[in-house]
Amino acid sequence: MFARIARRYDLMNTLMSFGMDRRWRRRVVELAGVPAGGLMLDVGAGTGKIAREAARAYPGARIVAADFTPEMMTVGREGSPANVVWVLADAMSLPFRDRTFDAVTSGFLVRNVRDMPGVLAEQLRVLRPGGRVVCLDAGPPALHTLEPVARFHLNHVIPRLGALVTGDAQAYRYLPESTQAFVDAPRIARAMEEAGFAFTQTERYMFGTINVVHARRPD
Repeated sequence: MFARIARRYDLMNTLMSFGMDRRWRRRVVELAGVPAGGLMLDVGAGTGKIAREAARAYPGARIVAADFTPEMMTVGREGSPANVVWVLADAMSLPFRDRTFDAVTSGFLVRNVRDMPGVLAEQLRVLRPGGRVVCLDAGPPALHTLEPVARFHLNHVIPRLGALVTGDAQAYRYLPESTQAFVDAPRIARAMEEAGFAFTQTERYMFGTINVVHARRPD
């Protein structure tokens, strides 16, 4: 599915989010706090938007963009900054040594894996003590007066827009279905803590449908 929509993936993200997706990526990169000369891993990097943002924010750092879909990576490599390295990798079995990275980020990854605890355990394994993990993902709308608006956007606007822009209606039916079936920010935070992370905090955007959860590996 991601191979089919690779060329229009970034455009659809911008349209669906009314252009706020860049703000969320900047927040992820800010929270990563990569030290000078450090090493950051972006898991499920897709077309590399988070990796590119990190390369701009931390020009002295090295950024590894890892993804499971070659077609997404092909798009991402076009014009990629020199300090971004691309690796074809499975988030369930990362090809890196223990305690390698100063920060690990992911954008819209954990909603699409079969074993979220296993993926988080892998991120903990490759993270250095004191390093930061930041997870950006979509989830069900928060319960408030604007919840019907958010659900209308998910269930009616996104599928029609996806079919029009990408020609792939199935992919953009999957997105709202998986978003509404997924967990909210507090449950992602609990999963992180169960994996061994500490100092977990959450942020929510766009009627609660966008979650940013960040934590540290204990020293």
